[in-house]
Order: sequence, then C-alpha cells, then structure tokens
Amino acid sequence: MAQGHKFQDLEETGEAFVAFINSSQPEKLRQVKDEYQALFDQHIETKTFVTQILRDVAQTEECAGQRLLDMEEQKKQRESELERVEEQLKQYTAKSQLTDSELQFLQRELESLRNTEHELHTLQIEVDEDTTEVIPSAVYVAQVYYLITKIKWEYDTQPNILKGVHYGADLVTPINIDTSIRPRTEVSDQLWDFVSTEW
Repeated sequence: MAQGHKFQDLEETGEAFVAFINSSQPEKLRQVKDEYQALFDQHIETKTFVTQILRDVAQTEECAGQRLLDMEEQKKQRESELERVEEQLKQYTAKSQLTDSELQFLQRELESLRNTEHELHTLQIEVDEDTTEVIPSAVYVAQVYYLITKIKWEYDTQPNILKGVHYGADLVTPINIDTSIRPRTEVSDQLWDFVSTEW
C-alpha cells in the first residue's frame, strides 16, 4: 500500500512539474517532460508486471489449497478404512474362529493401511510446507525494485538503518544510512541519485 501512495505522490509531483515546464523554457522543459513521460511509462510497465506476479502467486496458493483439501479427504477415507479393518480384527480375534493365515492376512492389510496413512501424513506435511513456502508478494515487489534501482537490501537490520549495496554499471557502492538522524527527503534524494536516468 505504501508503495502505491509513493507512486501516486510521484505522479502528482510529475503532473505539477509538467505544468511548471509548460510555462517555462520550452526546449529544456520539453526534454524534462519527455523524461517524466518515460518514467511514467516505466511505472505503468512495472505495475503491470507486479500485478501479473501477484495473480500467479494467488493461483499457486489456490492450487496448493485444493491439493491440501484433496489430501485431507483421502486421509479421512483411509482412517475410516483403518477403523473398519481394526474392528474386524477385534471381532475375529474374540471369536477365535480364524485360522492363523486369515489373521496374518488381516494384520498385513492393517499394516499396509497404516503405511499408507503414514505416507499420506508425510505428504500432507510436504503440502503444508509447500503452502507456507509460497513466495510472498513483498519478495516479488523487492525483486522488481532491484531490477529498477540495482540496489540489493539487507533485511535483518535495525528499523532505522537502511543497509544494502548498489550495483552500478561501473561501481559497486555500499549503502548504510541511519534514517533517525537524517531528514526523509535527504535520504530519498540520496537513494534516487543511485537510479540511472538512462532508459
């Protein structure tokens, strides 16, 4: 949401800037206007790309959820079968009318069902892990920002510390900014200075 507001602020600032440009030096201002249009077009393309990524993530989560529901249903059926076989085994044992071979057969069937249940349980754990490992949309957004800014952030820092590395065309620059002692506009300007204006 915060990123959306930033882009909206950028659009509003850009529109005000274009209005100012239209009232000033035509040649230089036309060039600045063209650069703003290129930035705006890049923003629209990035927004479309991120939207597609979010749709793909939602579809993946939906498939994983359906798979989990199917596994739960299969597990219930197996549990019901297991209870039925266990009840039969108790009845036959109590009557003592079964031969040893029949008893061994039922025990093997019971063991097979238990193995199947164990496999289903293991599979369910794997599905649960797969479901929790779906990459959150925030990571996709971070990847998109990296493609645009060429800044790779460290995320395990203190809340007021911005730490990362800018991978420029000719130079790699470390970033370490304490936002608690510097104005937000100064921090923003410093970060925007890293972004190439060559589109």
